[in-house]
Amino acid sequence: MPPTIQSKQPHAGTTIFTVMSVLAAQHNAINLGQGFPDFSMDEELTSLVCTAMKNGHNQYVHMNGLLQLRESIAEKINFLYNNPVDPETAITVTPGGTYAIYTALTTILQPGDEVIVFEPAYDSYIPTIEINGAVPVIIPLRFPGYSIDWDLVKKKISTKTKAILLNSPHNPTGSILGANDIEQLKDVVRGTNIFIVSDEVYEHLIFDGLQHESMLRHPELFERSFVCFSFGKTYHCTGWKIGYCVAPGAMMGEFRKIHQFNSFSCNSTVQFALADFLKQRDKYLQLGSFLQQKRDYFEKLMQQTKFKALPSYGSYFQLYRYDGLSDESEKDFAIRLTKEYKVTAIPTSVFYKEGTDNKVLRFCFAKKEATLEAAVNRLMKL
Repeated sequence: MPPTIQSKQPHAGTTIFTVMSVLAAQHNAINLGQGFPDFSMDEELTSLVCTAMKNGHNQYVHMNGLLQLRESIAEKINFLYNNPVDPETAITVTPGGTYAIYTALTTILQPGDEVIVFEPAYDSYIPTIEINGAVPVIIPLRFPGYSIDWDLVKKKISTKTKAILLNSPHNPTGSILGANDIEQLKDVVRGTNIFIVSDEVYEHLIFDGLQHESMLRHPELFERSFVCFSFGKTYHCTGWKIGYCVAPGAMMGEFRKIHQFNSFSCNSTVQFALADFLKQRDKYLQLGSFLQQKRDYFEKLMQQTKFKALPSYGSYFQLYRYDGLSDESEKDFAIRLTKEYKVTAIPTSVFYKEGTDNKVLRFCFAKKEATLEAAVNRLMKL
């Protein structure tokens, strides 16, 4: 008889993104569920990858990431956030943003620690906390604007609070942190031993002339922060799974102790290409306006349907209410939408541990205009 496994995630199943994408394929539906573009990435970047490969850059690079890439990242951080981080000690290249978040939490958490998490939340957060034997302390964002109730945060802080987990621009809601949020956060953590883990993978996907309030912009917050990023979101190459984490040197030293025995090193060829491409500032500076045009175009199209848009100030996503269309649960409605109308969205309830259902679906608008048009033509039949 084979041995049995005592599951560390007994309640976990296949992620909703995989479930809905498989369902979309089965029913030949337009997939506006999973967050990936259906348009081509920059040909210059793919050419740089090919060149790096042909030039023999196919072996391991440094555990912390290719130094030239870390130097390019540091230059970008100083340009954007006036923060002269040290590429040698403060930056580690990782196989994606989710890995960076996992490693940061694993670095700091001990059994029994508490982590403040805001819901709806990206689906890896709570499992990562629980795998490390820690306890998620869940605070709901205020519906329908999805803002943080800082008074409630202050009430939930305890002697066991080890970290606050932030995400801005926010997946799935498209909400962002503002200047008041930053001041409130400073007030909460000042004089404490609380860490911040900041998921900023959508840092450049921010709209309407608003400013991204990175932890890197605020020295008082950065001194206690692990800040996590994704090249996949910036350069439309989600399948590359390349990201990075930035933290003060002593904290990053502990992060690397975990990293070295897990991934150790990341895709070398891609790192050589990114080291050069990242120097072209216009490529990431133009991203917000590029995605805002898609958000605006999709929202204009959706006005022909009975869905009601909620504000999106960043990310690939916009939430839409359907309470005037159906009394079905979000999951049931999303499944019926895929099967009967051939359009796939994600039920927002899956981003809540207890499945809070506000009759809201998440749509990804990072698609070609023709894709968005075809999807809305189908949704108009509802």
